Amino acid sequence: MRPILTIILLLAVSSCFTSTTTLAQDSTRSAWTPPYKLDTPRGWTTEHFSLPPEFAPQIPYKGTEDLRFTHGWADGASEEHWAYAFLWWLEGRPQLTTERLQTCLKEYYSGLVESNIVPRKIPKEKLVPVRTSFRIINTYPGDKTTFSGTVYMLDYLTQTPMTLNVIVHWKYLRAPDHTAVFFEVSPKPLDHHIWQQLNELNKGLRLP
Repeated sequence: MRPILTIILLLAVSSCFTSTTTLAQDSTRSAWTPPYKLDTPRGWTTEHFSLPPEFAPQIPYKGTEDLRFTHGWADGASEEHWAYAFLWWLEGRPQLTTERLQTCLKEYYSGLVESNIVPRKIPKEKLVPVRTSFRIINTYPGDKTTFSGTVYMLDYLTQTPMTLNVIVHWKYLRAPDHTAVFFEVSPKPLDHHIWQQLNELNKGLRLP
């Protein structure tokens, strides 16, 4: 079974849109061994691709995005809909600010929506501009800085607007030449039980 994001973006490739799914055909993907440990809960699916992604080439970082999707990620009727997590394993030591985070995620999700417009036959009148808003919150254990915020966007699976809640962990690293940023994402409020699973992924993340 192919990972969810790969399936979705393969539709975009078939409609002459570039996307991260070109990496799914890279023979080196299956042999990739990350220098960190990120668990995959039972029933979840995974994906990884290079940064910047092809659907958002303006993002100024190089590295790898490693994703974990809940079983119900693509099911509009599920409490797990759009609940997932991902790690940005970045080259170098870029500084992450609230403003830069807002800009990067606006470009990221704008590109992701755009790559799905044609293959999903989304009418122009359903499109909404992506809006991002983040702030620094009390620092979680193991974080250099912790951010909380929202991404307002079109859910291209149900073709309705939605607001994603996002917790971002800029991690402490001993490795001198990389940066780790871990994202927890769900449209559910932060007191919903799905966040317990996402938080466990963050707690279990082991970095060099």
